[in-house]
Amino acid sequence: MAKIHGVAGEWARVKGTVAGLWPLFLGVYAAGAATALAAIAPAWGGPLLVAVMLFIIWRLMAGMRRIESFFKGARGEEKVSGILENLPDAYHVFNDFTVGNYHVDHVVAGPGGVFAIETKFWNGKVTVEDGYVLLDGRLPDRSPLAQALREATLVRNALSAAGWSGAVTPVLVFASDSFTAHRANVKGVVIINSSEIKASFGTDRVVVTPAELDRLVGIMEGNS
Repeated sequence: MAKIHGVAGEWARVKGTVAGLWPLFLGVYAAGAATALAAIAPAWGGPLLVAVMLFIIWRLMAGMRRIESFFKGARGEEKVSGILENLPDAYHVFNDFTVGNYHVDHVVAGPGGVFAIETKFWNGKVTVEDGYVLLDGRLPDRSPLAQALREATLVRNALSAAGWSGAVTPVLVFASDSFTAHRANVKGVVIINSSEIKASFGTDRVVVTPAELDRLVGIMEGNS
């Protein structure tokens, strides 16, 4: 089994919680001010307090939906990490790999090379048309291909700066197994369902020698 570094989905849960709940702090502060005003000037403070309470309720509902979106992504990362764990012993899986202020879902290093993996847990049918990834026939708000390419570049640059020069393959994994083609290579990005991970990484090809891999893992452990 591969060696696992870090906790899958940890950053997604932290980011989701902060993004979903921070407006509530503003609401609580405003509620305190409105309560004080209501005691002094009920005609003004009373309606303001009601408005603030409605704002808090609205933000709480919206915040919980946003948190669930991030937590769903975290569950996808956990699923993918669990599958990656079954790679051969020589492989290392770095979850939530930190590159500056950026977090890459998974970076895999092994004899077969280095791979930067962006995980998506999308509901609906995922297809590729004219070089674009579509969800139910529509372009997503953010291009997952551009995201996967950017993350691979960030990882490659970080490793190069630390003294390791080698290719980093961008991989886009659909944890929901909703990619109709199952496997594809689009604009240099390998796109697969999570069910295809074992077959995709199952190669006897040696790109990174054992000694080089040990040095690489040491660099990555210092970066994670």
